Parts: sequence; C-alpha cells; structure tokens
Amino acid sequence: MESSTASEKKKLKRREILEKKKATDQILKAASAQIDHLASFPSFRCFNRNGHGDKLSHCTKQYIQNLLKVNMEGPYGSEWAIEEKVKRREMVAPEARYIFVCRNANDMMDSAPIPLLGFLHYRFTLEEEMPVLYLYELQLDSSVQGKGLGKFLMELIELIAQEKWMSAVVLTVQKSNSSAMKFYRSKLRYVVSSISPSRVNPFAGVEKKYEILCKTFDHEAKAVLEVKKQTPCQNCFQYHLTTLKVLD
Repeated sequence: MESSTASEKKKLKRREILEKKKATDQILKAASAQIDHLASFPSFRCFNRNGHGDKLSHCTKQYIQNLLKVNMEGPYGSEWAIEEKVKRREMVAPEARYIFVCRNANDMMDSAPIPLLGFLHYRFTLEEEMPVLYLYELQLDSSVQGKGLGKFLMELIELIAQEKWMSAVVLTVQKSNSSAMKFYRSKLRYVVSSISPSRVNPFAGVEKKYEILCKTFDHEAKAVLEVKKQTPCQNCFQYHLTTLKVLD
C-alpha cells in the first residue's frame, strides 16, 4: 500500500514538473513571438523603436559595433578583441531583440544612416529553469549619458519583462565598469545573483571579471536567483578564513 502511494506521489510530482516546464516554454515562446514589445507602452515611443537581431540593416549593425567599441573597449581592456567577436555573433542572433533610441520618431529608417543615440539588446530565456528577460546590452551615446535616459530605458525593460510574465531581469556587468555597477546596484537596486561566479564559487569567482545582477518579480524567483546558496566550496572558504584568523 505504501509503495503504491509513493509511486502515485512520484507520478504526480513528475506531472507537475512537466506541466510547469510546458507553461514556461509557452511563456518564452509567446514573449519572443511578439514583434513589437512597445505596443503595450505607447508613452515610451517618443524615445524608441524596436527590431530583431537577424533583421538589422547594415547601417544599424555598423552603428551597434561602433558604439560597443567606444563604450566597452575600456572596461574589457586586453580582452576586447576576443569579446568584440562574441558580441558581433550575439548581435545578429534570431532571438536577439532590440529597442533603438533616436531623437525623432521619424528618424528610424532602415534605408538610410540615421543618428541613433543608443540601443537595448535583450532576449527571453531560461535561468535556473525560470523565464527571465536577459539584458545583453544597454548602450548610450556619450551625449545622452547621465540625463536619466538609461533609467527610463531600464524602467521600460522591467515593464516588458513583467508584462510578458518573466520572473526577473538579469544582466552582466564588468567589475571594472564602476559607473555601470553603481548605476545598476545603487540607483536601480539590482543585486548580485546567486548564479554570478562570485556567489557560485568564491575561489573561482575572484578570477572572473564580471558579475551577474538581477531584479526579481516574485518570491520563487527571489529564492532561486537572489538568496545565497550555501555550497561545500563556500563552507570551505569560510573555514579557511577562520583558520587564518586564528593563526594570526
């Protein structure tokens, strides 16, 4: 009798897991399928218009590459040559989604080079089996930095994430990019995620030059992506620190 009950519980648990995975896949598919993510937020259109990575014009690709180089070559330092190639591949991926910033709504013309002021590159994906909006890039021209536009765009990204039933916004920041780190952590209240290298493995995390930050929208996501998980390696790290303190 007990064996039969245990078997039923396992089947029920397996069914719940499969149903949850199916629901998550449907959420991601629906979010990625929508062509215009600004449709629900008309008040934001005075700054933006969006696009897909595999449908970018040559002029737009060139603009993205140039702005990335200007803004990110410094923080990446000697690693930029390799990272630039990675970003160029990411840039044109079919799953890449964009919001572009221009001075006038009529400026966004694929047929001609226009003075873009910045862009957002984001995707809908899974982290720890949870649907998230992963922000790959937020890049602004120096002429519009420090004027509230970055915060405005992040508010938009968070609205899109919640409207599409994402559990969180996740992004990566170079440790050397102190201004970006201050912007996300102090001004926008993002936290270092439990999936960031420094949280997963303190020893290896020290060697990594980036942190993964997040802002969650529900209790389950907070428990998985924010709350610190105690791993054997972290226990070891604490033990060595205690030992060193005693020896001193």
